[in-house]
Amino acid sequence: MGKVDAAGSFVGARLPSQTARAAVLPSSLPPRGLCREVAAAYIGVGATKFDQMVRDSSMPKPRIHGGRRLWDRSELDVAFSELPHDGENSENRNPWDDVLD
Repeated sequence: MGKVDAAGSFVGARLPSQTARAAVLPSSLPPRGLCREVAAAYIGVGATKFDQMVRDSSMPKPRIHGGRRLWDRSELDVAFSELPHDGENSENRNPWDDVLD
C-alpha cells in the first residue's frame, strides 16, 4: 500500500485527500491529523491490526471533525512509546509503576 518515510510523510499509494494535502504542505511539515490507513502505516502495521489496537486501547481513538475520523500523530507517538518492548509482559505491567518511579 505504501509507507511512511523518515520525515513522517506517507509515500506509496496516494489517497485523494493526500494528493490535495501534498500540494499545500511542504514535505518538511508532516500533517498532524492522519486518516486510518496513514495512521496504521505510521506505526508500522496494517489497517486491520490498527483497528484491533484501537479497540484494545493500545492506540488512541480518533478525533472527529465534520464526520472525518483523524488520528493525532502526537498521540500515536505517545501510544507507540507505551507499547511493551520484546520480552516485557504487558498484562503484568502496573501503570502505577511509572508514576511511582
